Amino acid sequence: MKTDKEWSDQAKRLLKAELAKQGITYAQLTGKLADVGVMDSEPNIRNKISRGKFTAVFLLQCLEAIGVTELKL
Repeated sequence: MKTDKEWSDQAKRLLKAELAKQGITYAQLTGKLADVGVMDSEPNIRNKISRGKFTAVFLLQCLEAIGVTELKL
């Protein structure tokens, strides 16, 4: 059974991998999130992703903002 830390790490890796596939930086993600109505600063976004402690809502917002329509787990 996975620990909370392992789940957080998996979520972080998943989001970072999608950003890398799209070639999107944190600065670009900040702008793309703003385009879908999510106002947050680049340092805040970087910290959330770095910690892996973010909500499912934030994950979905990021994925939509960068145009991901399918995920492979």
